[in-house]
Amino acid sequence: MYNPTVARLTYKALLGRRRALILFALPALLLLIAVAVRTLAGVDDEVAANLLGGFALATMVPLIGVIAGTGAIGPEIDDGSIVYLLAKPVKRPTIILTKLTVAVAVTMVFSAVPTLIAGFILNDNGQQIAVAYTIAALVASIAYSSIFLLLGTVSRHAVVFGLVYALVWETLFGSLVDGAKTLSVQQWSLALAEKVSGQGYIDSSVGLPTAVVLLAAVTAGATWYAGQKLRTLTLAGEE
Repeated sequence: MYNPTVARLTYKALLGRRRALILFALPALLLLIAVAVRTLAGVDDEVAANLLGGFALATMVPLIGVIAGTGAIGPEIDDGSIVYLLAKPVKRPTIILTKLTVAVAVTMVFSAVPTLIAGFILNDNGQQIAVAYTIAALVASIAYSSIFLLLGTVSRHAVVFGLVYALVWETLFGSLVDGAKTLSVQQWSLALAEKVSGQGYIDSSVGLPTAVVLLAAVTAGATWYAGQKLRTLTLAGEE
């Protein structure tokens, strides 16, 4: 269920000059902040947890997910070039799964890796904070990529809707509003981070079993529905 040609084209589209600049900007900012905080404040586990949770996981990961998830398929649908891909003898689920794999890989590289490095800069992975947030970023990358890939298949304004979701729902409501926390990818991934750290510096509003079930359900559901929408688009083109 993986097509190297589709993957190569998707990587090329995602890592073009304009998107690459945006993808590098957020990790670079995180690392600069981490160096500044370590220089000015020294080693502080609570500060490290707050920075990695408040900026890396709550802001950087979903934003990179928007860029990678919507960019994996949205532009092709918008400019009509998806027709050429659909005309090839490649199964539609293969197209979706390949593009999802690429989006997940890009999101992980540009979010989880900088998170790990920033964590070691901040407190040398004290209390397993760096590793805990890195695992949360890895898991969140999968869920965000599937959600935003779906948005790219159903809307021509996927980037706008994705940014609203990432900045308003995940960053604002998902962090501050109790009722919304249960439906937040951020909180689901925090449940895993809390389990890994276990030192009281990381706290999730969702229990680990619930978080695992919701992460799996959202990822699988979004991927399946994206495949259904692509199949519908194929039928429309064939008509």
